[in-house]
Amino acid sequence: MKLLSALGWIMGFMLTLPASAELQIEVTQGADDAVNIAVVPFAWLGRGELPEELHRVIASDLQLSGRFEALAVNQMLSLPSVSDDVYVRDWELLNTEYLVLGQIKESGADLSLHYELYDVFKGAVVFQQTIVGRDLDLRDMGHHVSDAVYEALTGVPGAFSTEILYITVVESENGRIFRLNVADADGHRVRTVLQSREPILSGSWAPDGDQIVYVSFERDSRPAIYIHNIRTRKRQQVTNFKGLNSAPAFSPDGTKLAMVLSKDGNPEIYVLDLESQPRKLRRLTRHYGIDTEPSWSADGESIIFTSNRGGQPQIYSMRLQDMEVERLTFEGDYNARAVLANRGDGLIMVHRKQGVFHIAYLDLNRGFLRVLTETSLDESPTIAPNDSLLIYATQVDGRGILAGVSIDGGVRFNLPATEGDVREPAWSPRKKKIFNPILESDLKSPDKME
Repeated sequence: MKLLSALGWIMGFMLTLPASAELQIEVTQGADDAVNIAVVPFAWLGRGELPEELHRVIASDLQLSGRFEALAVNQMLSLPSVSDDVYVRDWELLNTEYLVLGQIKESGADLSLHYELYDVFKGAVVFQQTIVGRDLDLRDMGHHVSDAVYEALTGVPGAFSTEILYITVVESENGRIFRLNVADADGHRVRTVLQSREPILSGSWAPDGDQIVYVSFERDSRPAIYIHNIRTRKRQQVTNFKGLNSAPAFSPDGTKLAMVLSKDGNPEIYVLDLESQPRKLRRLTRHYGIDTEPSWSADGESIIFTSNRGGQPQIYSMRLQDMEVERLTFEGDYNARAVLANRGDGLIMVHRKQGVFHIAYLDLNRGFLRVLTETSLDESPTIAPNDSLLIYATQVDGRGILAGVSIDGGVRFNLPATEGDVREPAWSPRKKKIFNPILESDLKSPDKME
């Protein structure tokens, strides 16, 4: 691989840079059996105006999942904020199955949000909760409600309170500018972590959701791996070997880092122990073929990687205990950039079909492969922590954007940025619980969606 030689510079870190342009959500296909839900504007019991309309955040989240069809506010016949004020006939006329109602109260510096999930056909509250936060927490509170509603109706934890890491490339008068960005899962609140005129590659998350790892060419135009705490803004350079330093991936417990190095001549996979002093580096692969793109099994006992050792790029697994290698993919002449679904029973990867690169899902139990995307030049798939959706990079009208698809292929959406080409997304793990309910009541479990 030829290393780039242009002089690079670093302009700053997160919170010292202006925010990049936000991603826009364009749902292009929803589920055929989407549940009709109405998120009614929440009543505000306080001074002035709220800086965020939570009903829009929640409705957008649920709509983005593809499992729900959110009723527009201008179509609602009434706007109740508590279940006692619900006139069931209004909602039956609109064929609405569930309502999300709520009130936000101001108490000093705190905001108390009480919300209810109401089953229209049963005429009963099936779930209600009160959480407390500050005005700066409003968007997070909305995502929390979305997660709770999604789990109550599907039985699957929501993934709206997560984040996406991605890279944008913007053309300027002085050349290309690379930005490493973090945004909410819905594309809002973009923060730039790193900005450089040299390439930034291979961003991924630590399991704690506070640290990221990536490759930057900022020093002497050579690739090096960095670990960066996006909350404290502290970072450390991990490698600076000659040749390739690429494709870093944290182990599930965060104590190790898999990576690709060519310091011994050929691209091979190594694991760095982050807790040992000094840090110990272990070489895993020893083959004349190119071994690259490592990712971890959920239990941390195996590495999934791409290799052309069989003549064409295919996906292999190595068991770390005895270094035994097993080939996982056989269908197609190109399979690469694989990640395991969080349950460990499926593989998401880039799959070439009839000369076109798509994102595909391989059921490891049944050996069934399903092509999920309909675009071309698809790459860099990353899956939500609840295994419901995945995001990938693709090209539309010659421009790099992010796009998404459900694991069954029934839901599709685009996430174009307002500027630049977007590439290499990475979905964060589920956040630690932010809001502890001060009142929680499961009155009656709703029937879960199939």
